[in-house]
Amino acid sequence: MAFNKNARDHYNGVLQDIKDNGLFKEERFICSAQDADIFVEYPSGAPQKKVINMCANNYLGLSSHPEVVKAAHEGLDYRGYGMSSVRFICGTQDIHRELEANISKFLETEDTILFSSCMDANAGVFESVFNDQDVLIADRLVHASIIDGMRLCSALNESFKHSDMEHLEKKLQTYQDKRFRCIVTDGVFSMDGDIAKLDEICRLAEQYDAMVFVDDSHASGFLGKHGKGTHELKGVLGKIDIITTTLGKALGGASGGCVSGRKEIVEMCRQKARPYLFSNALPPVIVTAANKVIELVMSTTERRDKLEENTKFWRKGLQTAGFDLVEGETPIVPIMLYNAKLSQDISRDLYQRGIYAIGFFFPVVPQGKARIRTQISAAHERHHLEKALAAFTEVGKKYDILGKGKKEITEMYGL
Repeated sequence: MAFNKNARDHYNGVLQDIKDNGLFKEERFICSAQDADIFVEYPSGAPQKKVINMCANNYLGLSSHPEVVKAAHEGLDYRGYGMSSVRFICGTQDIHRELEANISKFLETEDTILFSSCMDANAGVFESVFNDQDVLIADRLVHASIIDGMRLCSALNESFKHSDMEHLEKKLQTYQDKRFRCIVTDGVFSMDGDIAKLDEICRLAEQYDAMVFVDDSHASGFLGKHGKGTHELKGVLGKIDIITTTLGKALGGASGGCVSGRKEIVEMCRQKARPYLFSNALPPVIVTAANKVIELVMSTTERRDKLEENTKFWRKGLQTAGFDLVEGETPIVPIMLYNAKLSQDISRDLYQRGIYAIGFFFPVVPQGKARIRTQISAAHERHHLEKALAAFTEVGKKYDILGKGKKEITEMYGL
């Protein structure tokens, strides 16, 4: 059926309601390389403005690192632009195998398989490994891509209250009759920045003969003494059965993801994971750059260490100013505003002051949990953070939210 007038009027009406409520998501156009300083066109057609980027996943500042860019050029020059094939036909080059081996060495896992993204990895792994004889018991705040992957699988989907080990244990006890029990969690939860209790999860997994799945996208490269991720930070290296992670955040920031862990699980993905079997292989330009990234993060912790110091400085500065923060220790530092329109208004005011930070609201976060999620990078220098703190403080005073918590803010602005 053609897209008729009734359909057009309906969708235009829905979109207008979103605009009228101040909740319309407008794209900003970055007109430079991804870095601490970027040039942005916003709104569309406006002159470009230089701003400090406070909301990128560029945790290690490697998105435009000269050695990474050089490696990408070499991949383009010597291995071509694209593979024009899926992996199992003629889409696998030796550099793909090299990258999988390098990731396994870095994460200290048995084997690794590459995907086009971590979303594809999460979409492929559950269906490949589990069936209706099994149960997946997920933290209730896991990433949307994990939820989508679980839905594609015939295993029973269950959940436990966020980071509640007593509730998790009850669920494990309930499903002892299942063939396999798999505990599913993020390593770092992307909206709040808090860290999974992997040490306690692994203890319960051993006690109740369960497997453990971790999406470590917001940890790989910088959490733990050597940046290996949440499993290093929590002292459970070698105990995680399935790790999914991305090359699109700290590890270069371009694209690509992987499943890493037990060799049998990785092989099951090679044989059965649909996003792997039916998607083109990662292009050489990304693979050669990612190999350089792994080399860099394994050779020195300098950027990881700088990121840790930047994070401490930023969090302390916001706390001193009086913002309502979600507690944590990761480079994800959410400033709680609770009201969706308020988050948008503050984001626009920050932009006028040269700070790029986006307001998050439902459905990206739960109703009444609107916020501005700031993300710190090793690319940030102290002057970036000082300027951003001054701008946040000025805007916070304008809206009279400094020193106030949820009760006071919602009394002024509502949920």
